[in-house]
Amino acid sequence: MRQIPLPLAAGASPPRIVVGNANAAVIDAFARAGEWPFRSAVLTGPPRSGKSLLGQWFVASERGEAIDDADSGDETELFHRWNRAQESGTPLLLIAGRAEEGWTPRLPDLASRLGGSLHLAIGEPDEAMLGELIAVHAEQRGFTLGEDAAAYLVSRAERSHLGVERLVKTIDRLSLERKAPPTLSVWRDALEEIGGARQPRLL
Repeated sequence: MRQIPLPLAAGASPPRIVVGNANAAVIDAFARAGEWPFRSAVLTGPPRSGKSLLGQWFVASERGEAIDDADSGDETELFHRWNRAQESGTPLLLIAGRAEEGWTPRLPDLASRLGGSLHLAIGEPDEAMLGELIAVHAEQRGFTLGEDAAAYLVSRAERSHLGVERLVKTIDRLSLERKAPPTLSVWRDALEEIGGARQPRLL
């Protein structure tokens, strides 16, 4: 498992992208942006799956231009941006912030253009990526979850990007409320609070 730091923040701990089964194909496609059909691609994915971060990295690494939340924008302006990208030869990444699986613009001219573009999709994380995401979210909140925590949480957590974020946020809140480190009792109660079911105790 590897991570990509974003060269965007001046702080000591800039955002990082965890590379795993869910997004590796997308990142590989970014490396070949010059080969995209019509030099354009549409990126979709589940909530909190890092679509915006990937777009920021795409631009920061000088691979091309990106438009975040393109599916919420002015479609006429998007159509003109697509045309300008063809004229300049600059790869254009359109990020559909609301669409998890697909996006068909209402403007016929834009829909026909994007129909021939490359379509990229972020999937759900497998167990290996889930464990890495849990560790990164915890680190960003200023605490550490060791290998025993990962082994316990990964098999019980919701397998989604949004689920990981909620879980780590809940662990952090419970730990702060109890003024105690995030140990087994906190992990279990966080899982129960989110999932509503009593989690089995470790022997």
